[in-house]
Amino acid sequence: MARTPSNMLPLGTKAPNFELLDTISGKTLSLENIKGKKGTVVMFICNHCPFVVHVNPMLVKLAKIYQEKGIAFIGISSNDVENYPQDAPHLMTKKASEEGYPFPYLYDKTQEIAKAYDAACTPDLYLFDPKMNLVYRGQLDDSRPGNNIPLTGTDLKNAMDSVLVGKEINPDQKPSLGCNIKWFNN
Repeated sequence: MARTPSNMLPLGTKAPNFELLDTISGKTLSLENIKGKKGTVVMFICNHCPFVVHVNPMLVKLAKIYQEKGIAFIGISSNDVENYPQDAPHLMTKKASEEGYPFPYLYDKTQEIAKAYDAACTPDLYLFDPKMNLVYRGQLDDSRPGNNIPLTGTDLKNAMDSVLVGKEINPDQKPSLGCNIKWFNN
């Protein structure tokens, strides 16, 4: 499995807007309509990556806790479904149901949104403040498939807790690590 790190979009970057198909509801959703009052986590994930499979339980747990506090969670898959059919939208719907995703799972058919966020891997996590400025990007925690470090969500959790109380987040952030986004062969 490829071990690709995040590109680490510059802190302070304004969240690129989007309108994408939600594979759970079947509706087209925009960032403007689903962002959180106190913050927004945008996650580039996919169905099959072992790194995402590993963190899914913690993403679901954190989303359930922090959505109650006003932080929205948004999952986006941007993989090339022609060459990686296991990431097709109808299978995204199935995966969301199996995992119990309490957040939209959007399909970035053109890969334009992944490019706008400079996403490189799955999972690639971004936290935006209430004004939609990037305040955290990087890893969920130090746990990876097979490294025997418990899944805690510490890095993202600490960042979200800081956003909720208006505290500055340490700019020294560790990149996420995962499977590379499966880009089209243009």
